Amino acid sequence: MQFIIAFLIVMVFMMIGEWVSSITHAYIPSVFVTAVLFVLGFWTILPKNIVASASFGTNFSSICVGLLLVHLGTLMSLKELLQQWRAVCIALLGVVGTLVLTLTVGTWIFNWHTVVAAVPPLTGGLVSALLMSNGLKAQGIQSLVALPVSMFVFHSLVGYPLTSWLLKKEGRRLVTEFNQLPAIEQEVVPDNQDDNAHMDKDLFKKLPTKYKTAAFTLVKVALVALLSSWISSLTHGNLNSNVICLILGVIAHQVGFLETNVLNKAGVYNWLIYGLLAYIFAQLSITTPQQMGGIVIQIVVLIALGLLGMFIASSLLAKPFKMTWQMAYACSLTSLFGYPADYILTSEISHEVANNKEEENYLLANMMPKMLVGGFATVSVASIIIASVFLKLL
Repeated sequence: MQFIIAFLIVMVFMMIGEWVSSITHAYIPSVFVTAVLFVLGFWTILPKNIVASASFGTNFSSICVGLLLVHLGTLMSLKELLQQWRAVCIALLGVVGTLVLTLTVGTWIFNWHTVVAAVPPLTGGLVSALLMSNGLKAQGIQSLVALPVSMFVFHSLVGYPLTSWLLKKEGRRLVTEFNQLPAIEQEVVPDNQDDNAHMDKDLFKKLPTKYKTAAFTLVKVALVALLSSWISSLTHGNLNSNVICLILGVIAHQVGFLETNVLNKAGVYNWLIYGLLAYIFAQLSITTPQQMGGIVIQIVVLIALGLLGMFIASSLLAKPFKMTWQMAYACSLTSLFGYPADYILTSEISHEVANNKEEENYLLANMMPKMLVGGFATVSVASIIIASVFLKLL
């Protein structure tokens, strides 16, 4: 019975987040509301292991990440992926802006160890926070162990609404741009037409429909995820498996091995995305109000400096990279949380801002690839490098 109760509570938090997002037209994003509920719950009555009890533990989250990233690959083309070099540059240079301001002004205000322990989560989200916390424990610097994860908690509460606001601004601009296009250019390819475009490349065209079950679909997705992990292991992790999952997902879709929107077709997408989100929010249980109270000033000041550094870099680089400053800043902010929050925020905003399916498709086509690729460049790649370097600087 306790496992059902745990599952119910996790789903209620997810539901409340979605309802609030819908009621406020995504001004308050669902991930922000759900994160706040988990923080308050962990600080009051919720057991720390509630997410694991609900079946969303570490092993399940590892499966979720691989399958979901392959799924995302089926929503993009190889051409779209390669065109996002500007988003990669903007996101990485935004991280540089954060590092410059926090390591100069930040070290002038606080001591070196505090800044070095707190800054990586600003440039790589949860990945960096956990790497830094484990590194601090290993080095016996117990006084700073809570700082990286506390930084992650605080900047998530700031980053979600800020990114949502920026994407809303960009979304409205794109809607106006779309409606000013000639009618023939407004024919954005909808999902079912995209499926038809790949029918001639279906490698399983001759397989009878009765064999194309959900299990068959999941086997194909799992094989691509497994191949990605194997390739990553051959490089000793130098090539991040998450990035490879996305790339191989795109390729598998292009050659006809996987269909468009593959996990939705298998009927498991929502289950996996909720599981992954729940696991991420479970990490908020590491901190306590007492820990946060002792370091709140350092956190607030360093977050302000980090976000200002990102804003300055993004604003200066937006025009040369042919983006609005809102889109450029949103790309940089993906370093705070990465996937799946960047995907969920972009999806919510596109759905709420658009007046019809054609506008929504146009918004997704213009914003989603930038947000996803920007998040991978920072959270999946740069975060590991930065955290590793900063651990040596302690």
